[in-house]
Amino acid sequence: MKATFLLVLLTVGSGDAESRCTSRRCLAEMLINKNISSQPQYGNCTHVIGVPLIEYQTLSVDTKNLRLISRLQATLIWKDPELEWDTSMYDFEEVILPVDKIWTPELHVTNGILTTMKHSSHDLLVLSNGTVKHSVTINAEVNCEVNLFNYPFASDECPVAIQAWSVDGCGTILRLGQLWNVDGKSGDWETNSVVLQKKRDDRNYIMVSLSIKYLNPFITLVLPTILIVLADVVSFALPLGCGERNSFKVTLVLSFTLFLGILNDRLPGDGQCSPIIRTHFCVCLVLLVLSMLVSLVLTRVAKDGGFIFCCCPKRSGPKKQVNKDDEEDDEAKADISVVPLSGSEESNKMLRLVVNFLQAWEAKEEESERYQALANKLDQTFFWFYLSLGGTYFISMTAVMIKYPCNVNHFDFWY
Repeated sequence: MKATFLLVLLTVGSGDAESRCTSRRCLAEMLINKNISSQPQYGNCTHVIGVPLIEYQTLSVDTKNLRLISRLQATLIWKDPELEWDTSMYDFEEVILPVDKIWTPELHVTNGILTTMKHSSHDLLVLSNGTVKHSVTINAEVNCEVNLFNYPFASDECPVAIQAWSVDGCGTILRLGQLWNVDGKSGDWETNSVVLQKKRDDRNYIMVSLSIKYLNPFITLVLPTILIVLADVVSFALPLGCGERNSFKVTLVLSFTLFLGILNDRLPGDGQCSPIIRTHFCVCLVLLVLSMLVSLVLTRVAKDGGFIFCCCPKRSGPKKQVNKDDEEDDEAKADISVVPLSGSEESNKMLRLVVNFLQAWEAKEEESERYQALANKLDQTFFWFYLSLGGTYFISMTAVMIKYPCNVNHFDFWY
């Protein structure tokens, strides 16, 4: 009887102690002392987590490595029956608890290479009916093979898959609400829209629509190629015989190789939708080198009428053996054509040498003019061919860059 009486006194004493808990802090300590660190579990082994609001922000897009770096601020609401209290005994509708003293759900990005979730605060809010309100911040680096085929006019969609932990039907299920896009402009890329979608209950994702700001890459990559090829076309106005044209074309080729290095630093390697601007740079380089080689060959043609690889320079033929009679006839013809003033033999020979020299010089000049005329005709023909080929190519490439589609499967991480 004595032991029973003492037990009743202890029970009544403890009830009085709990009823004397008149502050929120006292109530919070009482809930903390329950040591609730496991997920609320029901008969179906699942627990619904409400996400009424997600604030999405694109931090940057790594074009070289095809990475989407984003930040998500999510508001979480769930119910834990173990955290309920009777408001008739404790006259408080809500209380603040440390976030590390009770169970909290964990969110992660399924297709994220690197995902970190941090609590937005060290505390959370608990209502009297066991409802818990909290917010978390998720920083995710998503592997997104953005379609860069039309670079620098590229645009594509990239999914950011959000889910909570679940295994074999046990765990948590997300119920997503509203989605806000915060500061959609980041670097060379712009976030056009963000939409919440789902494939099934455990596969929710944010479809992020991205487009590149084409002005900067157009100025730094595409425009220089157009101007360099245009300068190469205008260089046909330089004289063919002098070396200024050839040196100028060599300078253009060397300058163009600098932009190849810039392109390699900005864009990834070959992929499913490799940027067609790589092909554009290759074609432009081929055009510049072709123009330079043709200019070098035509310079050789203008000089001696032969191609450097196809034909050998003309050689003087073997000297014919001239007999004495032919020599005398030539002298006689020379005597007929040239009338000596003094009548001396030495003067006649000197005049014949001068005439032969002038005739040889005139023949050489006529031959050089023929070679120059041939080179100019070939140069003019190649100019119109080069101009038409370059113009047709640039029009076609621009149309392909802007309009040609290339599709990428962004959901292969779920299969």
